[in-house]
Amino acid sequence: MSTVLSAVAWPYANGPRHIGHVAGFGVPSDVFSRYMRMAGHDVLMVSGTDEHGTPILVAADQEGITARELADRNNRVIVEDLVNLGLSYDLFTRTTSGNHYAIVQEMFTTVRDNGYMIEKVTRGAISPSTGRTLPDRYIEGTCPLCKTAGARGDQCDACGNQLDPTDLIDPVSRINGETPQFIETTHYFLDLPALADALGKWLDEREATGLWRPNVIRFSQNILKDIKPRAMTRDIDWGIPVPGWEDQPTKRLYVWFDAVIGYLSASIEWARRSGDPEAWRKWWNDPEALSYYFMGKDNIVFHSQIWPAELIAHNGGGSKGGEPGRLGTLNLPTEVVSSEFLTMEGKKFSSSKGIVIYVRDVLERYQADALRYFISAAGPENQDADFTWSEFVSRTNNELVAGWGNLVNRTAAMIAKNVGEIPAAGELTEADSALLTKITEGFDTVGNLIRTHRQRAAISEIMHLVGEANAYVSATEPFKLKAEEERPRLLTILHVLAQAVTDLNTMLSPFLPFSANQVEKVLGGTLEIAPMPHIEEVEDLDADATYPIITGDYTHVPAWGHRDVTVGAPVAKPKPIFQKLDPSIVEEELERLGVASE
Repeated sequence: MSTVLSAVAWPYANGPRHIGHVAGFGVPSDVFSRYMRMAGHDVLMVSGTDEHGTPILVAADQEGITARELADRNNRVIVEDLVNLGLSYDLFTRTTSGNHYAIVQEMFTTVRDNGYMIEKVTRGAISPSTGRTLPDRYIEGTCPLCKTAGARGDQCDACGNQLDPTDLIDPVSRINGETPQFIETTHYFLDLPALADALGKWLDEREATGLWRPNVIRFSQNILKDIKPRAMTRDIDWGIPVPGWEDQPTKRLYVWFDAVIGYLSASIEWARRSGDPEAWRKWWNDPEALSYYFMGKDNIVFHSQIWPAELIAHNGGGSKGGEPGRLGTLNLPTEVVSSEFLTMEGKKFSSSKGIVIYVRDVLERYQADALRYFISAAGPENQDADFTWSEFVSRTNNELVAGWGNLVNRTAAMIAKNVGEIPAAGELTEADSALLTKITEGFDTVGNLIRTHRQRAAISEIMHLVGEANAYVSATEPFKLKAEEERPRLLTILHVLAQAVTDLNTMLSPFLPFSANQVEKVLGGTLEIAPMPHIEEVEDLDADATYPIITGDYTHVPAWGHRDVTVGAPVAKPKPIFQKLDPSIVEEELERLGVASE
């Protein structure tokens, strides 16, 4: 058994999340975490809402409310959506908690005291019309490196390079289109060049494992070639105060310095709430512990460079040396598991342009497992993928309903009609044994695919086995065995089918947790084989506030592997597990989007 940290990217709380977001960080991390628990590992799955930074301020100003009010509202929306999607967090919290503030400030102080935070006078942008600071990401221009228009002041999405606003050609404010004015300001910079050798060595070690996705490791190594200090404070009045600069209320720690520390602070908050405040250390201080970070590809740089650099600096592992603080030597990521982008009907998601499908809207109209299945089977695992309503309907109807749902329903219906309970098996034929052997062997194949983050291949393998089971029904034709002398054979076939459905359901449970619990009950089971998350309203541990968290008890899961069915378990006439979708919904959904169908 291994100790496994499942570190899930923090959704930004400037609005509700769309399905492109959960395709990158949500469903893949949950499938992995659920499987690893079933495989016997001690998993801690943590995340929360990322609530600082300028987009929150801008959105709040537009609505005439405070940044905290906006963050509170969107935090609750996101929490509800992720629970309704079945994401099994041990703790989903927020970056505005008192615990998070304390851990971030402690990390900053240690990194600074180790010599890796350097003060530099730089040129900051302000709006000439308002006098307010213009953060880097709210300035756009032409990238000086690849010459692509629309590059932001902090990063060019086209070439992936980090930028400063002063680097941009013809910079303009994204807020009102005016040309920013640059003035001198002092900030703390993370001394990345002093950490470059240690970062390079770590990345080379990660590459040698052969486990990282090639695009992630290549991109991570490439950005080391032009490494330079990066500002870790901002001129803004919404965020975590800078230790030592308490007399400068408009200086705050950069949102991306504080957000990535959330993986650590959430682990510590979880431990404090568990009754054992030091329990987090076995995921963070034990060098044998494993950690997997899940996100979309636009966040690779922060997880394969900035966060590891912060950890190395905290640990005193760069060229300037140093000593870790009271948190001890902290583990660097075992693997950065980055997905590519999900587009929608051939277009890039854009909330501002209305090209968006929010998680909440999908879950109000369709089953959560239908969305989870699409993401797992056709999501942007290692290349960009496109969500279309026609494919969503097709996969739901032709694979979930006609394939898996049909196998479950016909199996339960035949058992209910002919026996009323799971029958004992007689002597197995070669065909019986062959099916059961294939499915049992599937546990190793599917498990290895999930463990190595090849979930599309894993669910494809399971659905292939579902097809084998449906072919077995067609070949054995139990519905034709009506004579009394044929009854022993009928009962054996029904037993084999019950066993096949049970094992396939176990395999599918990380992907389809809601229906997995239903299928278990259909075949007379009493277990919740896929424990579900829930929302708790909690008191802030270090401040006068309350907020919702996601948590759950996921300890009572069946082991990953074959599990004998219970002979005699009652089986009643089933209701369909999955809802067949009318093809007309394609037109309806495209009309909602304002997109004409072909």
